[in-house]
Amino acid sequence: MRRAGAGPAFRSPVLGWFGVAVFGSDTSADALFGALQVTAARESGLSRELPAAANSSGGVLGKMISPQNLTIACAAVRLAGREGHLLRKVLPWSRGLLLVMCLIVVGQSSPVPSWMLP
Repeated sequence: MRRAGAGPAFRSPVLGWFGVAVFGSDTSADALFGALQVTAARESGLSRELPAAANSSGGVLGKMISPQNLTIACAAVRLAGREGHLLRKVLPWSRGLLLVMCLIVVGQSSPVPSWMLP
């Protein structure tokens, strides 16, 4: 992370969030972006596990805005055709939680300050 800064760590959950929002499946997004995340981690000096886990965690937050889930949710409560209304209500929460997830991942990717070591 010394060379690239906190950017790759911050973007890892965003990529998972976007992938699941588009494809509707965390497994598909992990399969699509997993190798990219590991390569980016290796090049930026991060552990390989952190971006992969962050990608999957971000994907969970993208699940709430995926078109498939919005359709199923509206159909379940007899609000078919109101998917756009539900998306407008859920999207700010999804983005806010994504920001929190990104900050957590950046914190986990940062080295421990020497004063905190025993």
